[in-house]
Amino acid sequence: MSNRRDFIKKSSLATISSILGVDIVFAKNLPKDVLPLLLQEEGFYTKFNKHKDMVILNDRPWNAEAQAHILDDEITPSSKMFVRNNGLIPENIDVDNWNLTIDGESVNTPKSYTISELKKFPKHTYRLTLECGGNGRSEFNPPAKGNQWSIGAVSCAEWTGVRLRDILEDVGINQDAVYIGYYGADTHLSGNPEKNPISRGMPISKALMDETIIAYAMNGENIPLAHGFPLRLVAGGWPASVSGKWINKLVVRNKIHDGAKMGGQSYRVPCTAVAPGSKVSDDQMCIIESMPVKSLITYPKSGAVISENRTLNVRGHAWAGELKVNKMEYSIDFGSTWHRCELKAPHNRLAWQRWSANINFPKKGYYEVWARATDTNGTMQPMVLPGWNPKGYLNNACHRIAIKVN
Repeated sequence: MSNRRDFIKKSSLATISSILGVDIVFAKNLPKDVLPLLLQEEGFYTKFNKHKDMVILNDRPWNAEAQAHILDDEITPSSKMFVRNNGLIPENIDVDNWNLTIDGESVNTPKSYTISELKKFPKHTYRLTLECGGNGRSEFNPPAKGNQWSIGAVSCAEWTGVRLRDILEDVGINQDAVYIGYYGADTHLSGNPEKNPISRGMPISKALMDETIIAYAMNGENIPLAHGFPLRLVAGGWPASVSGKWINKLVVRNKIHDGAKMGGQSYRVPCTAVAPGSKVSDDQMCIIESMPVKSLITYPKSGAVISENRTLNVRGHAWAGELKVNKMEYSIDFGSTWHRCELKAPHNRLAWQRWSANINFPKKGYYEVWARATDTNGTMQPMVLPGWNPKGYLNNACHRIAIKVN
């Protein structure tokens, strides 16, 4: 990819036009060193084997989301999984010499493991829901800075690896351990090797849960490069930023981890509700942990047209962070009345849940199908945008699709 990019940058406009297959209108106005967007997108789809309906938000670093209608699989394939990066993806990975080091103030004796050594631990496989904390940010008003995710920064793949708690037990940790932090092999956009693009973590209680794993496989194969090959920390139900990619070091801390994007306002929301547009000081921002209850309609695609008197099968997924979804409902009258959906139990804890419903529409016209999930604590999705926050996190408003009945 990098060699091809360098070749294109050095090529004449005529050569670039031949690659695109058409003339570049207004080519003389193309800024120096800026590649035509179509060539950038081609690099993303081919290099990472992504579905054509993935939406690219930016390419430095790569960030892309799925559209709702391609997330219909119970187990999300790599081709349809959102990509959220903070830095540059590592290159020239040497798996045979890859090590995971466990260190930190609360470790008895630092220890390193090769991937082969990690595979000697008991193997565990879980389906785990990962959602970007900023999923839905594009709906916030006043707008929040950052990638303008709509609804597709969520996935539920099947991850295989070793439980983090088994590794920590093997290393030995002190009683003052309160937090885990990770470091990865990705590099800062500046190119400065001394700077980490991201280094987040989780409380020790989350680290010791059964489903928190050091994964070396996804969906029965090696983890794809864009999703953390060769090792990824996976902690379902929490913001996906907790699940560090390309990890080569974990630190056991006697305090809240202070790595890159742990402080300030990163992945934090106001500790108490604030008015839209408010400025909130850092000391009044609380770290996001369990994600809120949410659901998604994956079939049919918004804008579907059906004939009168036809029963429409609608389906999707629902999830609730550390909790289960207890009830799933739909509405076709803009939330005035709600009807129960069929809801399946999760495959395992922290996996999303499949739901479906058969809907009959009373007459011809335009409709919207709204979906609403309720968790085991009785908390339900809000019908519209929930409380505003400066960074545009945790939008769990009801998903809705348009339907025309002819």
